[in-house]
Amino acid sequence: MEPLTTREQEILNFVSYGYTAQEIGKKNDISIHTVNTHIRNIYSKLAVNSRAEAIMKAVRHGIIKTDN
Repeated sequence: MEPLTTREQEILNFVSYGYTAQEIGKKNDISIHTVNTHIRNIYSKLAVNSRAEAIMKAVRHGIIKTDN
């Protein structure tokens, strides 16, 4: 599995909290297109096809933390 960049980890963390691409863009002062590019790169690096799969795999591999 290819490592995620710091920015990709930040984006994935926002995704895990349920933010939309538009909301993530506004919070990070980047375009929705840039957010979607990051999300596509995250999917590719994690070898997943959905937000849910990306979050599950990231938690399993310690890329993002849960609020437990």
